[in-house]
Amino acid sequence: MQASLAATDIACRRGDRLLFRGLSFALGAGEAMQVLGANGTGKTSLLRILAGLLSPYAGSASASELPALLDGRLPLDEHLPLGQALTFWNRIDGGAISPEVLAVHGLDTLLDVPVRYLSTGQRKRAAIVQSNARQAAIWLLDEPLNGLDIHAGERLQSAVAHYCAQGGIAVIASHQPFAMPDLRTLDLAEFAV
Repeated sequence: MQASLAATDIACRRGDRLLFRGLSFALGAGEAMQVLGANGTGKTSLLRILAGLLSPYAGSASASELPALLDGRLPLDEHLPLGQALTFWNRIDGGAISPEVLAVHGLDTLLDVPVRYLSTGQRKRAAIVQSNARQAAIWLLDEPLNGLDIHAGERLQSAVAHYCAQGGIAVIASHQPFAMPDLRTLDLAEFAV
């Protein structure tokens, strides 16, 4: 079965505020979409709905399989060396992070460094690698370029393009331009209440 991700007439309410309504889209294998919108318009909430972590106020979301999510939280134990922290999640997620992937992201020489000593960019690169170690067919990325230098940002954009070329689906919520071929856009301002 090919990967698919769809939203049908979704509305999102946070507290007593309706952020957006009537949002629908469908993505198939190899497609990517960037979600645009000002701070507080619901980009993160939309990704959490698509990940199944937040229920929509109205409408529905469906995915052919459980998506992988990269959000602003670093789910790595601050007290463990990076290598041990990544191994912990590999066991839980059933994934495996190859030495090549660690090297591409500049993490191969940091495996003995406790997570708490990593820089902002190193932590972000570790979160990127950890977020989709199991190579899910759907990858949800919330502000993935924040904290990355130019070269790391280019590597990530290239990795996402390669991931989609292999049949993956990517949804990217970002204020920053994200360079990849055939990237669709969804502007939350069009669905604001």
